[in-house]
Amino acid sequence: MLELALLFAAALAAGAINALAGGGSFITLPALLFHGLPPTVANATSATAVLPGYATTLFRFRKDVEPPASLSLIAMVAIAAAGGVSGAALLLATGDRAFSAIVPWLMLVATAIFAAAPWIKSALAAREASTPVAAIALYLACTYGGYFNGGVGIIVIALLGLLGQSRLLTSVAMKAVMSATLTTISVTVYALFGLIDWPIAALMATGAMLGGWIGASFGYRIAPHWHRAGIVVIGLAMTALMFIRG
Repeated sequence: MLELALLFAAALAAGAINALAGGGSFITLPALLFHGLPPTVANATSATAVLPGYATTLFRFRKDVEPPASLSLIAMVAIAAAGGVSGAALLLATGDRAFSAIVPWLMLVATAIFAAAPWIKSALAAREASTPVAAIALYLACTYGGYFNGGVGIIVIALLGLLGQSRLLTSVAMKAVMSATLTTISVTVYALFGLIDWPIAALMATGAMLGGWIGASFGYRIAPHWHRAGIVVIGLAMTALMFIRG
C-alpha cells in the first residue's frame, strides 16, 4: 500500500509539473522503474499515467492556446501525431536494454535544453525559422516524445520560444496540445503491443489529473523564472538518480 501511495503521489506531482512547464515524467518514470517494472513497460505506463493530466491542464489553459505564426494549429496537431507514431515504433524496435541505457542521457539533454532555452532564444533572436524548419524541428521533438515521454514538454516549450512565442503560458498551452496528441497516439501503440500495466496506470492517472488541475490553477500566479528554475532542479535531480541506478 505504501508503494502504491508513493506512485499516486509521484503522479500528482508530475501532473502539477506538466501543467506548469513540463517534465513530469522525470518523476513518474523513475518511480515506476524503482517499483520494479521493466524499462519499456515503465515508460509506456508512465506516458499513459500522465496523459489525463494533459487534458485537465489544457482545459484550464484553453484561452491561451495560440500556435506560432509560421504554423497552424491543425498542422501542429498533425506533426505531433506523426511524431507520436514514429517514437512509439522506435521504442518497440529498441527494447528494454537499449532504452534503459539511453534514458539518463535523454533526461540530461532535455534538462540542458530547457535550462539553456533563454540564452538560445536570445542568440537567435534576429533569425526567423522557416515553416519547413519549424515543422521538422517539432516533428523530431514529438518523435522523441513518442519514444521517451520524459521532458518532451520542456523541448517543445524551448522550440516554441525559438519560433517566436515569448509568453510562457501560451507556450505551456501549446505544449499541452502537442503533448496530449502525441501521447494519445503513442499510448495507443503501446496498448496494442501490451506494454502498459493498466492497474498502476489507472491509479497514477487519477493523481495526474488532480495534479494537472492544481498545477494549472497556480500557473497564472507563479513567476515564469520560478517555473523554469523548479523544472531544471527536478530534471537534474532525477537525471542524477537515473545515472546512479544505471
